[in-house]
Amino acid sequence: MPPIWTRLRDAFDFSYGQKIFLLATVPLILAVSLIAVLVTAQSRQLAEREIAALEAQLIEAKRDELKNYLSIARTAVVNTYGRAAPDDADAKLAVTREFAAMLYGQDGYFFVFDYDGNNLVAPRQTDLIGRNWIGLTDRNGVPITDELIRIARTGGGYHSFDWPKPSTGEIGRMVVYVNGFQDWRWAIGTGIFIDDVLQTVAAARADVQDRIERTSLYIVAIAVAAVVGVFLSGLVLNIRERRLADAKLKELTQRIIDTQEEERGRVARELHDGISQMLVGVRYALELAQRKLKLEQNPAGATLQKGIDGLVGAIQEVRRISRDLRPGVLDDLGLGPALQALTDDFSTRTGIVCTFETVVFRNRLDQEARIALYRIAQEALTNIERHAEATSVFVGLTGNRRGALLSISDNGRGMQWPAPKGARGLGLRNMSERIEQLGGTLRITSDDKGTAIAAQVPLTHLLKPNETKKEAA
Repeated sequence: MPPIWTRLRDAFDFSYGQKIFLLATVPLILAVSLIAVLVTAQSRQLAEREIAALEAQLIEAKRDELKNYLSIARTAVVNTYGRAAPDDADAKLAVTREFAAMLYGQDGYFFVFDYDGNNLVAPRQTDLIGRNWIGLTDRNGVPITDELIRIARTGGGYHSFDWPKPSTGEIGRMVVYVNGFQDWRWAIGTGIFIDDVLQTVAAARADVQDRIERTSLYIVAIAVAAVVGVFLSGLVLNIRERRLADAKLKELTQRIIDTQEEERGRVARELHDGISQMLVGVRYALELAQRKLKLEQNPAGATLQKGIDGLVGAIQEVRRISRDLRPGVLDDLGLGPALQALTDDFSTRTGIVCTFETVVFRNRLDQEARIALYRIAQEALTNIERHAEATSVFVGLTGNRRGALLSISDNGRGMQWPAPKGARGLGLRNMSERIEQLGGTLRITSDDKGTAIAAQVPLTHLLKPNETKKEAA
């Protein structure tokens, strides 16, 4: 198993196009993300300041309203309070009645506590009257009675706590304003629930949060659109450049193949017309000398026989090279007879049983297809001879709805396929490139029972009847 650093290196081994895309998109994503974070933070801070200012403004208006209510109530009882002595029970009773009668709104009323914590007035919550409430707190532990008495002793002020609404009994946030009748040791106050203020603030905060989320979504959408735009632009450019490069590569490859085939044909003709003819002439001369020497019973005849045998082998070798470079039967009789000759020679040379089956194409394949399929068969048989350790080979040439199909299979030891990166041989690469030039397909399957190769040539490389006659001519 490869080490971890090797796997990481392979995982991050990006292609050139991927590197360009990452180089274009990563800074963009980082910049947009930073802008989104800054915009969200600034918007949230500004919104919180505005909401806090709104809340303070609304609560201040409620406080002013409470202060006015208490001022009006004090004015209503000031004559009675001002003329009474500290222990005037009748005056105190009259004042408590006055406060008990002052109701406003749905939940508004005035309350009175003495400095000992006894409730004297609570017209909307009469269960509080006559009881001592020192130590009273709300559900959050905020002191109520003790704090109201403290504020009244120090000259008056505001206090906020949770308190049940008289109309519904539900707990709500209440702001009270308290002042003191110092001669009577009374804490007098009134309160107002600020649920509407809290609801207004909550609605404003929700609206701000919604706007921030929408802004974030807009930024994300713009970023995604930009990344997609970069990706599509790069994809279009990459596809265009790749197509141009593939077209140029195919053109160059085809030119190389054509040049190679022309050179092979030239070498084959030269070998056949030049060296072969020369060797044949030498052979005839040597045979003539041999016949003359036999008549004279000269022992030099054995030496001449060796020379003749060597020339015969040379002639056969030259003819084999000429046939391998460019078999004349491929041009004269077509692909089927050429493959038959190739398999027969392979079987004779290697001792491997080679079976060939075909249909009669009658030169229906164009020249490029004939050459490509012949070279693929030649390369495949060479690989079988060198590496497969096979005992039998099958070669088939058939036609189907998609075109011509060349099949080659053996019972050898097989090979690793698909081949590892960088391990594919030159022969397999040449086979693949040749079939790609024709727009066909090359399929290779292999296991421990053998290897099968299928080369498919499309119908576009089948000649029409009139073109077939010209090819035959």
